[in-house]
Amino acid sequence: MLSLNLPSFDAKIDTRNGKSVIFDVIRRRYVTLTPEEWVRQHFVHFLMEHKGYPRTLLANEVQVVLNGTRKRCDTVLFGRDLRARMIVEYKAPEVEITQAVFDQIMHYNMVLRVNYLVVSNGLRHYCCRMDYMHNACHFLQEIPRYEDLLSSLSED
Repeated sequence: MLSLNLPSFDAKIDTRNGKSVIFDVIRRRYVTLTPEEWVRQHFVHFLMEHKGYPRTLLANEVQVVLNGTRKRCDTVLFGRDLRARMIVEYKAPEVEITQAVFDQIMHYNMVLRVNYLVVSNGLRHYCCRMDYMHNACHFLQEIPRYEDLLSSLSED
């Protein structure tokens, strides 16, 4: 698989029924290893190991219903109050991060109304903090550490 702009981790990769699979520590099972899944697993490990995000508050493939249609958020971070706080959308490394990608995550956010939105293709990562009072989002220089995210959430 392609080298990403994320720290490496000890990926558990296997072959099942002739297909490559990777162990997802959040879902606690092996899933098909696609380029997007490669990005997801790297990013989730980055959040947990380098940014201090608790595994127990992260969920992969979270279903939301938007205008009667079922959609899936790639990763959602929940607060200790079990309210969604961050949505992360992944794309394969060869997929350019465009306005359409931000539109997609903004649609998910119409349902969840989180504090942070993150988009990554494994090479480029974008994070913005939602400002509902001014109907805006503010792009951050980096993904916040969990402890910093907690202090900003207490201001809400």
